Amino acid sequence: MKSQNQYRHHLVSKRTALSLAIGQLVLGTAISLPAYAQDKQTEQKVEVIAVKGTYSKSLEQAVDMKKENIGFSDSIVATDIADFPEQNLAEALQRMPGVTIERNKGLGSKVNVRSLPSEFTHVSINNLATASGSGGRDVEFDIFASEIIQSVTVQKSPTAADEEGGIAGSVQIGTAKPFDYSDAQFVVSAEGAHNSISEKTDPKFSFLASDTWGDWGALVSFSKAERNNRTDSNSGINFRPMGRFLEASAPRSTQAAAVLERDAGVIVSDFKDKDETSRIIFQDKVGDRVFQSEQDKWGSTASVQYKPSSNFSLTFDAMLGGYDNTEDEYDAAAYSASSRSTLETIHAYDDTTLAEYGMVVLTDVSYTATQHEFLSKERINETDFTQYSITMDWEVNGWDINALAGFSGAEKTADYANLKHVAYAPSRTRWTANGGETIKSDNPNSIDMYNAADKYLFEAYETQLEEVQDDKYAAQLDFKKELEWSMLPALSSVQFGVRYTDKSKERNYGETKIQGPSAGDSSYVNKRTLQDSELGYVTDIASGGAYQAKNLNWMQISNDYARRTFRYEGFFTPFQVNQYYRVDEEVTALYAMSNFDFEIGDLPSKLNAGVRAVDTDVLSFGYHPIQNQDGSTGYTKDPVSADGSYSDVLPSFNLTVEVAEDVIWRTAASETLMRPALGDIAYKRTVSWNEFRFKDGNPGLKPTKAKQWETGVEWYMENGGILAASYFWKDIEGVVREELTGIVEDVEKRNADGSLDGYYDFEVFQPVNAEGSYKVTGLELIAQLPLTMISESLDGFGINANYTMLDNTLTGASDLDIPTPPEGLADKTYNFTAYYENDVFDARVSYNYKDKYVEYIHLNMYPVYRDAYGQTDIALGYKLTDNVKLSLKGINITDEETTGYTMNPAFPVMYEFSGRRVSLGLRADF
Repeated sequence: MKSQNQYRHHLVSKRTALSLAIGQLVLGTAISLPAYAQDKQTEQKVEVIAVKGTYSKSLEQAVDMKKENIGFSDSIVATDIADFPEQNLAEALQRMPGVTIERNKGLGSKVNVRSLPSEFTHVSINNLATASGSGGRDVEFDIFASEIIQSVTVQKSPTAADEEGGIAGSVQIGTAKPFDYSDAQFVVSAEGAHNSISEKTDPKFSFLASDTWGDWGALVSFSKAERNNRTDSNSGINFRPMGRFLEASAPRSTQAAAVLERDAGVIVSDFKDKDETSRIIFQDKVGDRVFQSEQDKWGSTASVQYKPSSNFSLTFDAMLGGYDNTEDEYDAAAYSASSRSTLETIHAYDDTTLAEYGMVVLTDVSYTATQHEFLSKERINETDFTQYSITMDWEVNGWDINALAGFSGAEKTADYANLKHVAYAPSRTRWTANGGETIKSDNPNSIDMYNAADKYLFEAYETQLEEVQDDKYAAQLDFKKELEWSMLPALSSVQFGVRYTDKSKERNYGETKIQGPSAGDSSYVNKRTLQDSELGYVTDIASGGAYQAKNLNWMQISNDYARRTFRYEGFFTPFQVNQYYRVDEEVTALYAMSNFDFEIGDLPSKLNAGVRAVDTDVLSFGYHPIQNQDGSTGYTKDPVSADGSYSDVLPSFNLTVEVAEDVIWRTAASETLMRPALGDIAYKRTVSWNEFRFKDGNPGLKPTKAKQWETGVEWYMENGGILAASYFWKDIEGVVREELTGIVEDVEKRNADGSLDGYYDFEVFQPVNAEGSYKVTGLELIAQLPLTMISESLDGFGINANYTMLDNTLTGASDLDIPTPPEGLADKTYNFTAYYENDVFDARVSYNYKDKYVEYIHLNMYPVYRDAYGQTDIALGYKLTDNVKLSLKGINITDEETTGYTMNPAFPVMYEFSGRRVSLGLRADF
């Protein structure tokens, strides 16, 4: 363990060493450079030149990038990104083969490659691993505006030169550089977008300016957008095991058993047998919810290049951004499983749908004391993103030398509040075709939960505050040598390099409750009622039209009123030491690889083979609970530290063979890894004194690893046409699970009055790498066809389509042994875009589909599925002049709803509407 002073010294030493390394690597090199060098990229990449013009031209260049890359990859470039109706970068990526997104209330937020969880994907911007305020390793793509991005490549088969960290793949984002353009550029655009539910129109503005002057070039871009969106949702309807009532004290337990036998013919033999009681299901919390989201997002890039000749370039890139999101949520909910309640009458039940698991589902029930809740929730999230890098490309004496040094950082503050009023009364809750509902029961004490403001009593105004600081430093040096060896003529070049990264993530969190007009005062509790506050209809508070999920409206307290009224002067949310953690991670990677050009028979072939050696050191800090001599509990004075380390060797192999003119057979094999989640390696401890149990993080966790291979055939045609098919296989091992890892003997435990209770052995539970592995296999199909190749009469028409089908062997994640696929993995995904364009007009319609998938395992027993979802988007454009274009775009034009269910569609859990979004914009290029 390390003390606080050692901890600080460690951090200072790390930062000092890194600063010196960066200075020697970049500044020291730059000042000694001769006036000649060459900007020459590796054979695995193709130079990205900015696309100015048509959608079809951007598709052509993306296909060129795919063809030139020796591994499996897919790309999109500037016109495709900026000119389609996307709300952020995540939504731009969803049209790429094998890429799906996670939507949060109608907005793309995270990216899944080949349906694996988002944290399985490595993300970089300008070759720097991207910081995020998520608190984990996954990147929140909704913070990035698509307008400031130049190109995106999803690398699905790595080379030894690629930074490790993505089992699913790597998303490589590039911003524009001044020498990407052959002449001066100035692009400006403005747009207004209207949401059908919120009935508000939001502005968006962006510009890019770039020019070169002899050896120097400079570029700046900026984008700013506002987004007001409303989402209406009947959701939160989950399974609840009957143990909730049967394990309660009498008469709640005995009445529940009697009602089960009387109304459903179900006899419970052992109230404590969870395997039995967890197969008798009733309906948990049912809620009608309105979400109002107000977002303000801006992003900016800057690039300065020094390029005195074709042999040498030095580039400084900066990327800044901010993403502020205020979300108001208004709930009217009924909690059937309240601590006061039990079964009163079972009106209907289902013992057939899930009979194979021995389950009986109570579908329509009256309860004795439902907990009705009116909740006003406010989430204020602010994220600031910063990235700086300097890169050098230099050819000297037959060597290509590339150097990089940079920083990527994100700061996120999340301020949450929940105003809670509660009414206990008999009610009847049942499933409906689209979710659930709670209505008055036959009990004379029942209430109409939506119109009983005088019955709801104040419980608390709860607040939470979280701050996350995510910093990542990196330095890299690469060398490449072209070879002409008579003894081995197939060997065309060798390449080797080193990369050092230093990552740290620090999290502070606190929560508290307000229960009266001043600190420590609880006079509001069970005294103040809902009607004592200012009320308004929820559809007026949130703005917009009628509630979409059902014919319903209700009165609620606005979050503005709640913040003004209940946060007394001087109130703040203090951070809690038991929730603090900091994780520092240092990685040193060395790689070497060889490139071969040869012929198999008379078939031109390219081979890339290499190995990457990675050494990782982890140092994690958190506070540990202690029990004081007086019986009170507290925490260690200073953070307690623990470290971990691991080393890995990752081989890779990529081969392309041109089996016929413009027909390429491609195959690849590699080993790769995904590092454990930061929350799992954070060394903080929680304790249950009554259960004699510690729960720790585990800095010694090893990464989840994968062995993978892929093979496929690609036929490249004129004007960017391509037909491609590939089959991939992944064997994933070391998935993280929580298990009992040890015993701490003779832990002193004291009573509340300070007297000695005794000495006990405490169990320690930690995340560990589970034994065994599971396999994911899949088929990916791509068809991109300009239809003029079929007939000249179809000039300007084209299609762009892709399809991915997956299978896996992982089952049994449920404690009830219910076969369950990996969370987030959809069996089928596809995209289809049809387009037309001529010199003045263009039109595109796109359909994006993601099959059903497991969203989470409720109570570690019941898999909850997100239903299959398909969305249609359109884009129309008309050139008013050669330089000015008018566009009309639509997102989700058919106003699709988001739905989900537990185990079977007969038991829906969600019915959610986010509306359609239509925008009108003007863009000028000079």
